[in-house]
Amino acid sequence: MSDRDTLLAAYDNQLRTDAEVSGALSVERHGPLLWAHFPHGRGFVTYRTLEGCSRTDLATLVAESVAHFEYDAATTTFEWKTRGHDVAPGLAELLIDAGCVAEEPESVMIGRAETLAVEVPIPAEVTLRSVSAYDDVLAMTTMQGVVFGDPPEQAVAMADAAMDRLSADAIPGAAMWIAEAGSSVICAGRVDPVAGTDFAGIWGGSTLPQWRGRGIYRALTARRAQSAMAVGKTLINSDSTEYSRPILERYGFLKVTTTTPYVWCRTLA
Repeated sequence: MSDRDTLLAAYDNQLRTDAEVSGALSVERHGPLLWAHFPHGRGFVTYRTLEGCSRTDLATLVAESVAHFEYDAATTTFEWKTRGHDVAPGLAELLIDAGCVAEEPESVMIGRAETLAVEVPIPAEVTLRSVSAYDDVLAMTTMQGVVFGDPPEQAVAMADAAMDRLSADAIPGAAMWIAEAGSSVICAGRVDPVAGTDFAGIWGGSTLPQWRGRGIYRALTARRAQSAMAVGKTLINSDSTEYSRPILERYGFLKVTTTTPYVWCRTLA
């Protein structure tokens, strides 16, 4: 078995289903699916495998999932997270036909934490620190929204969700990291150790365009890897954009699959 196959097996066995719904308000199993309800009106659909499901079976599961979240008035949006290596004939088309919108595909990157936990020089005017105060987290999500092109009002919802993850009973060891130049956040990301696994995920990595190519993202990633190792994690996973993927590849990370989120949003009357 190749290194890629070994890491993909670890990903499938350790990071899918239960690990993805940690911190959910409620989780319901429906056939091969898990339906999860998170704070702030967010729903999530995941599964270990859809192997053996026909296109007709998948059409039924998609329709039932939309009906489930649509019935719950508290849910404003849900995400169905697909993986490129899954056997699921016609799933993407079925999700789009059901009113879901495909977001940009990302590369699932996995590697050893120790390869990232290195010292990286950064410009003298830049400082790195972990944050937990709401104002700092909101500044972080606001900057990320600018980078990712999100609506400005989404920054508050993202900050609220981030604060939920930082609570002691949500994800022990979770941390938010920012890079600042003066009083401005210029780069940010979080690390979420996954209980009962070898993994910590690094998420939301983003850098303002004018600060890219100066080692700041790499330095922030190193700090997140160090945070993960401090709580006993040996592997790092990341759903990476085409900006961050090459950076992780330089540290020996492997692309094991792709992931594409399909997002449904409630239509307001």
